[in-house]
Amino acid sequence: MSNITFKKSEQEIIISKIQNYFESQLDQEIGQFEAGFLLDFFAEQIGDHFYNQGLTDARAIISEKVATIDDELYAIEKITDI
Repeated sequence: MSNITFKKSEQEIIISKIQNYFESQLDQEIGQFEAGFLLDFFAEQIGDHFYNQGLTDARAIISEKVATIDDELYAIEKITDI
């Protein structure tokens, strides 16, 4: 798997959210540079965990949909003598 990366516009939004969090929750201001490093750190250190959880959630949804399709296929199955 490749590293988690964001588009520049996404990165700017996330960095802004990090800065807002620090200011509102920790009463501390951090610059864009520091917030960017923090984003890189989290993406590198825990990003894979979020990615894997997303895959697990997607698998559960797909599994539910396949079960529904399977039920629908059995419902339209024709009865035969064999």
